[in-house]
Amino acid sequence: MSRGKSPDFAVEGRDGTGLKSEIPWVRVFGREESPSSTTGWYVVYLFSASGRHVYLSLNQGTTIWTGGVFKPRRLADLRARVDWALPLLAEGTAGRPDLHRTIELDARNPLGRGYEPGNVLAIAYERDQLPAQETLLDDLHFMTGLLGTLYKAERLTPYIPGDPTPEVVEAEQSAAKTAGWRTHSRARPSRSGQGFLLTSDERRAIERHSVRIATKHFEAQGWKVKDVGDKESFDLLLTRGERRLHAEVKGTTSAGREVILTRAEVEKQRRYYPDNALVVVHSIELDRTQEEPAPSGGVLHCTSPWLVEDDDLTVISYVYRTRVGSPQAYEAGRKSPPLPPGVPPQRHVWEQPQVPDGGRSPL
Repeated sequence: MSRGKSPDFAVEGRDGTGLKSEIPWVRVFGREESPSSTTGWYVVYLFSASGRHVYLSLNQGTTIWTGGVFKPRRLADLRARVDWALPLLAEGTAGRPDLHRTIELDARNPLGRGYEPGNVLAIAYERDQLPAQETLLDDLHFMTGLLGTLYKAERLTPYIPGDPTPEVVEAEQSAAKTAGWRTHSRARPSRSGQGFLLTSDERRAIERHSVRIATKHFEAQGWKVKDVGDKESFDLLLTRGERRLHAEVKGTTSAGREVILTRAEVEKQRRYYPDNALVVVHSIELDRTQEEPAPSGGVLHCTSPWLVEDDDLTVISYVYRTRVGSPQAYEAGRKSPPLPPGVPPQRHVWEQPQVPDGGRSPL
């Protein structure tokens, strides 16, 4: 389902066989909004481990693919997303006193227990008191209507509390793509943690908005402000009397706990210290209903002087020197260790340096 279109729901299910969770489920979801059970919002039938009851739950992805394993999302993040969703559903659920805010699945392992805090709202059925099929279908239709409400709101929201920072997710995905990393088939898609990533126009609009806010902030303090972002590795050059300040400005729709810095930005700011500043304009709102993205609001946080500590940096990717074509690589190829049993001999491209031979060399 793409932006602006009506929901295109699909159904999938697992009976628990082969899963690390003992909780069987049947899931109804939007193909784009929630391509796997680890991402986005969906409606799901969750059967308790004891088999005594089943819940029709409006739920969410409760794990995140970390590149090697699925890691449970933090409870605080799941609850923050639930708190975001509930007010959006208040009008549509006003006449349903049978909806449950909590569910009990009798789960024994972390994956099964993760469905419980992921629940937004649920309808409970007892095994010995299942309603008629018509009622079950009406309930399913009602819950998918709530799901459609969340999908619509998600398309218009640049950041949902509890999600990873969009800029960080985008940088991680870009680095992984550049490195040729093959993602897991159930990994999160090219969206921020759960929601849609920002477009290039939206990123530029947020950047300009944050620079305007930072400029007004410094001008109110008596600084002369010059925007040098087009030609320098920082955004604003501030002067006041004999003093100069080099300010890096970062704007984000998230809570601002993480921002992306380039290697050049880090190196320059370390040289500029203590005549430098980091300005984070966070919690920016973004109106996606107009033809052009319209950012507004935001909370400014300024750190000056700004000392970039190694402990505050997280490496996303590396540039690695492979020694391909070096004399050391040639010698290493000649002295390769014995291969394990069953592994065929390897042809090393450096064993014989290429010599022009009139085009007679084998491919």
